[in-house]
Amino acid sequence: MTQELRFDGKVVIVTGAGNGLGRSHALMFGARGAKVVVNDLGGGIHGGGQSSSAADKVVAEIKALGGEAVANYDSVEHGDKIVKTALDAFGTVDIVINNAGILRDVSFQKMTTEDWDLIQKVHLKGSFSVTHAAWPIMRDKGYGRVLFTTSGAGIYGNFGQANYSAAKLGIYGLASTLAIEGRSKNIHVNTIAPIAGSRLTETIMPPEMIAALKPESVSPLVGWLCHESCQETSGLFEVGASYFSKLRWERSLGHVFGTNKNISIEDVANKWEKIGDFTDAEHPTTINDTFGVINAAIAHKSLGGNQFIDLDTASSASVVRECSYDERDLSLYALGVGAGADPLDAKELALIHEANENFCALPTYAVMQPANGIVQALYDGNGGLPGLNFGFDRVLHGEMYTEIKALLPSRAKLKNTYTLKAAYDKNPHAVTVLAISTTDETGEELAYNEFTAFVRGGGGWGGDRGPSGDANKPPERDADIVIEERIDPGQALLYRLSGDTNPLHVDPAFAKSFGYDKPILQGLCSFGYIGRHLIKACCDGDPRKFKSIRVRFAETVFPGDTLVTRIWKESDTRVLFEVSVKERGKLVIKGGVGEFFKDALVRKPRSAAVAAEQVNAASPDDVFSVVAAFIAEHPDLAAKTKTSFQFNLKGPDSQWIIDLKDGAGSCKAGKLDKPDVTIDLDSALIEKVMTSTLPEIQKLYFGGKIKIGGNVAASNKLTAVLGIDKNRYTKKAIAA
Repeated sequence: MTQELRFDGKVVIVTGAGNGLGRSHALMFGARGAKVVVNDLGGGIHGGGQSSSAADKVVAEIKALGGEAVANYDSVEHGDKIVKTALDAFGTVDIVINNAGILRDVSFQKMTTEDWDLIQKVHLKGSFSVTHAAWPIMRDKGYGRVLFTTSGAGIYGNFGQANYSAAKLGIYGLASTLAIEGRSKNIHVNTIAPIAGSRLTETIMPPEMIAALKPESVSPLVGWLCHESCQETSGLFEVGASYFSKLRWERSLGHVFGTNKNISIEDVANKWEKIGDFTDAEHPTTINDTFGVINAAIAHKSLGGNQFIDLDTASSASVVRECSYDERDLSLYALGVGAGADPLDAKELALIHEANENFCALPTYAVMQPANGIVQALYDGNGGLPGLNFGFDRVLHGEMYTEIKALLPSRAKLKNTYTLKAAYDKNPHAVTVLAISTTDETGEELAYNEFTAFVRGGGGWGGDRGPSGDANKPPERDADIVIEERIDPGQALLYRLSGDTNPLHVDPAFAKSFGYDKPILQGLCSFGYIGRHLIKACCDGDPRKFKSIRVRFAETVFPGDTLVTRIWKESDTRVLFEVSVKERGKLVIKGGVGEFFKDALVRKPRSAAVAAEQVNAASPDDVFSVVAAFIAEHPDLAAKTKTSFQFNLKGPDSQWIIDLKDGAGSCKAGKLDKPDVTIDLDSALIEKVMTSTLPEIQKLYFGGKIKIGGNVAASNKLTAVLGIDKNRYTKKAIAA
């Protein structure tokens, strides 16, 4: 059982102890062995009158409990007299409870000087006076406990209580400083904001609430904070009706502009949301916490910017956007940038037909997903990163750079990581360069992009103007290679299906509102056309040799225009180029650079550690058990697929069913009467089939390695269970 916390031998002064909270506190201390000075002027709640009866009554109650008590009838303005009573009766002071108070509620407009002064005199000056008189005694003896009484009105404000609120918050400030000054002398100072039924609240609360807010529910907190075993100091507590809580200051992380920046009203307005954002708030406890953030602000130098480009925020920002693609996306993109115009061109057919044994991603597809992320960001008005506060209305796509780091797989899950590489002040305009690194699910970097935007009206902060002049200008001679290609009039409609949904490329009315006679071609659609031209002219049609491309967009291209790409060779692996529109004779691409690998890229082999775990030829039992588990994890597959598959294996012979037609789907050994699709193959190939992509299976089909019967077209639906994570086919995974 917890030992009773007592106050034997301790001398306690309780002000305003004739009624309500003060009476409750005094009775509690008296019942637990303290010697109590019961102070009460005996006046009314508005500060008028005087009587000894209230204090005398409480003294009698304490003595009836077996305790010691003495009455004092002085106003708290005369704290020295109250403390003298304690010294005369008991010889010392150990605990001071500043509780006395009155009310003079009135709206600020109607408040008189007397209303204001009287409240300050009783609450703030009274608390000061009593504590000030007792303070030297506590310091000399090296022990003391002081409790102040504030109010929710002081903490939060309250209509009609400007005088009371000011005094009560002043009390908390007094207490906070005394806690600091008294700490080394073992004087602990705390503050409570009680809600209890009393003479001060009975006129503003209904009777049933007054009855529930018993003063006796507040006194236990007072007792604990004033006990010698309690180490709490400088605390602020709300208490009432059996509820106890501690309050603290909270501060938003705010925003630092930098002392080298001329801060305007507009700067503050533009950062107002961040200034007031408490999502990741901090909780200062001392004045040093204020000096800390101010000193950090003094040391901070702004990188510059304005309401459109905040370099401090953008330079430290990083955004990751996830996406995925498959063979269909690659084929659609290739069609969107003009591939397949000649259906007899076998090399370009390999960019479109997923079953082609040479099926390969067009390298410029590496720009598609990162650019789509920027397009969406521009719709949202954030320019691609926090700190870039502009949208489509201010942006022109200026330059684009794409570099292939590894051969793009037929399908992948990607992470595109966006950062700010540079921002240039072209007063009154600006240029921003976003760097985007694209990695696959293994973390391997597949591509790197730089998206350069011209931001109208975004400059003027006095920053670096950046590079100037025409970089990568072609030599003054005829081009080594010239390629012409007319863009189909409907090409923009096809290209937009890859993700660029800007109505500027499809809606005539929208285009006219931007000053164009008709919808324009997407800049990155032209980019894809040029990529194809470089592959054809410099890579012998092999996209795996394509390394990088850089362009500067100079003029608008329209569907139906004829692109003329002129190429100058600098070496076997680098060319310069520019592109014009034949019909108008205008240069639409400047400063073009293309780079190529000497040898075609190949997919990197799996790591040695994974390869060592991989089953060389997992048995059909193992493979189909993994498929069965996968189907069980995805009960929605059957509803989406609605197809049944019969596998007939040879060497050794066995039959297996993958039923994605009925119920939640299943995978088991056996034979179906009427499967939608039948697949015949050697047992040794089953693992390869189930861990492959559809194009890879189609290669086996065209090569005669497997036979597909029944509804051959429906065999494509096998993709629902193809490409299961190959790690699930390892010996370790199967054993588990």
